[in-house]
Amino acid sequence: MKIFFAVVIGLVILSCQKKEETKKEYLIAYNVFAPDSIHPNNYEVMIMKMDGSEKKNLTNHKDVAWTYYAYNDRLFFISDRDTAYRNYFLYEMNPDGENIRKVSNLQLEDSWMGGRNGGKELIVAGRIGKSVRCQLFIVNTKTGSYNQITNDTSAIYRDPCFSPDGKQIVFAYQKNKRDRSAHEELYIMNDDGSELKQLTTYPAENPSVKDFGYKAGPPRWHPTENYITYISKQDGKHNIFAVTPDGSKQWKLTDSKENEGWHDWSPDGKWLVYDSANVDESQYHIMLMNWETKVVKQLTDTTYQYNQAPVFVEIN
Repeated sequence: MKIFFAVVIGLVILSCQKKEETKKEYLIAYNVFAPDSIHPNNYEVMIMKMDGSEKKNLTNHKDVAWTYYAYNDRLFFISDRDTAYRNYFLYEMNPDGENIRKVSNLQLEDSWMGGRNGGKELIVAGRIGKSVRCQLFIVNTKTGSYNQITNDTSAIYRDPCFSPDGKQIVFAYQKNKRDRSAHEELYIMNDDGSELKQLTTYPAENPSVKDFGYKAGPPRWHPTENYITYISKQDGKHNIFAVTPDGSKQWKLTDSKENEGWHDWSPDGKWLVYDSANVDESQYHIMLMNWETKVVKQLTDTTYQYNQAPVFVEIN
């Protein structure tokens, strides 16, 4: 009888867990170049359902707005509204475009970012005045205060992302920004800036070694599997690659005939969303992959030429 009740209780728990999993719903926010809408250099933040329906322009502003990160239903974006052209600051809004607020007075680079502690802290690439450029800061999203964690102005730090436990930061790093022969690689360090370690090494013999494009682009940490994904242009086109957090293994994650680029993982790790472009990169689309089945669906049409940099927004 005890075994019977244990089995029943176990089935109830599994049923509850399954219901909890199926409750997760996501929207996809992304960026479009919309030069005819309000301003010749206008970028807007859009949002849509995971089947590509109900697309909506969230910003409708003459600024250059670009989203790189969302925590649950808090959609963060950079914008040059209220200041000079392409002088970016951090803002956030609801998934319906309401309640826009400026988060911090720290000026930002045009860079990806990541969050931890329930969205209370973001890791960003920012600048102070004319002398401090492309350094990493942790921003308190409630107070707007920030803490600079790198201080090497000869180097470029970009596109930072926290590890799932928030204790490490992975980012693109170029040691000497004045060395035109050098390029960025992915590095990892503790959240206090200590124990800097190189993760990726671009293959020197690759035919694309002198091409314009990412050698190791914006990293995203898979939320449930122990690897980091990034963009790299190799053999003539951009694809998504992966590396283990200790740098011991690098591999090509996807292999489409098209270019693959900026991407994001759903918080449950079950979906990969990315932008994809044709060979001459004249048309970008948002693509959604079921990570288990590897089935890919195109979510955008040709209304906009550039549909780019998608991020997941959790709505429950």
